[in-house]
Amino acid sequence: MPGGSPGRRSATRARPGLVYGCRGPPLDSLGAGARSLMTEKIGVLFVHSQEEFGADAAVHADIMRGLDRARFDVHVACTSGEGPEEPLPLRIMRSIPQVRVRPTRFLPWAGGDASKLLGLAPALAAVPGDFWDLRRYIKANRIRLIHATDRPRNAAYAVALGKLTGAKSIVHVHVKWSDAYSRAARWGVNHADAVFSISQYVTGTVVGMGRPAADVHTVLNAIDFSRWDPSTEGASLRHELGIPLDAPLLASVSRLFSWKGQRELLQAFALARREHPSLRLMIVGEDASGPGRPYLSELKELAAQLKVDSAVLFTGPRKDVARVMAACDVFTLPSFEEPFGLVFLEAMAMKRPVVAIDNGGTPEVVDHGKSGLLSAPWDIPALAENIGKLVADPELRRRFGEHGRERVVSFFNLERMAADTARAYEAVLRA
Repeated sequence: MPGGSPGRRSATRARPGLVYGCRGPPLDSLGAGARSLMTEKIGVLFVHSQEEFGADAAVHADIMRGLDRARFDVHVACTSGEGPEEPLPLRIMRSIPQVRVRPTRFLPWAGGDASKLLGLAPALAAVPGDFWDLRRYIKANRIRLIHATDRPRNAAYAVALGKLTGAKSIVHVHVKWSDAYSRAARWGVNHADAVFSISQYVTGTVVGMGRPAADVHTVLNAIDFSRWDPSTEGASLRHELGIPLDAPLLASVSRLFSWKGQRELLQAFALARREHPSLRLMIVGEDASGPGRPYLSELKELAAQLKVDSAVLFTGPRKDVARVMAACDVFTLPSFEEPFGLVFLEAMAMKRPVVAIDNGGTPEVVDHGKSGLLSAPWDIPALAENIGKLVADPELRRRFGEHGRERVVSFFNLERMAADTARAYEAVLRA
């Protein structure tokens, strides 16, 4: 698979129930019972314990959609929620065809704050029965793989259930891995049978934290490009936001915090406006820096200091990201050590050129000189120069946009991600 680390190759042997990619005698030379075991579908259980539905959950939902049902039986243990209404993740999981959804009451999570446990006591009392029921479910449905994100509760459940049932546990890491993550999450990554990662960059961080490279499988993210229509009109959004139709427009979409590079973007934007005084910037996203939104306040103060505040629009979070992409001329997110960058794929699918930073997982997504321009971290003049190049050259923008869309359609698609996942599953079972 692209960028994948090999599974353990020493002492590799075929296991009952796995035929794909195995070497051995032809099926017609085996007895009927052996053939039945060799061709049996592989049961996979995904674990989703949180009531929010983030980018990591969306990736896993797309993997569930794409797995070949002739080879895999797909199940998901999804939170049933604590409130009277069915939580969003459960509704989304139920909408995926041919997925067996098991509503589950997960252990309440105190986030490392022991003082919260007392308040969680009633819910804690109800959990053990459901946990053992889930163990029985895994055994009854012959689940062989348990696949969870790196969220602490998900990872802990996957590993614990794997150890109790004999299923192989997989923790899928969606971030730059480090000691900054919780003890439970690190325990999960350290003790899972295998680790999946979303980029070669993330794989390197997991290996750097001590996990053997043979245990880590890179499965590059993907998007459903059919949801991103380059013909979407963006003029109405410009009109709504008061942005002239003929003004060159940059857009940046992400949560607002320092590692996403909005501070550096404002500085580069101010430099680029010296050559392109009509240039505008739209920053879309929610401040994730904490109570009081200190980072957003800092960005607004910086824009005023740079005397570009009249040309910068902070929209807050928006759901119509496709319209944002359609309205802009160039997409830019100079994030530092970005683990992957799904938003780059979204911009590329909308035929928008990308300006970003040459580190983290970004170079695995954005082809420098083909779908975008990358510069070294913290090099503000180079970032401004790349912005200026694209603003000044409509033909270059068109060419980069065409290449970006083609790259998403031909490679960063759901079918490829599902196929890579399937190959990684088989490697885990062979190990």
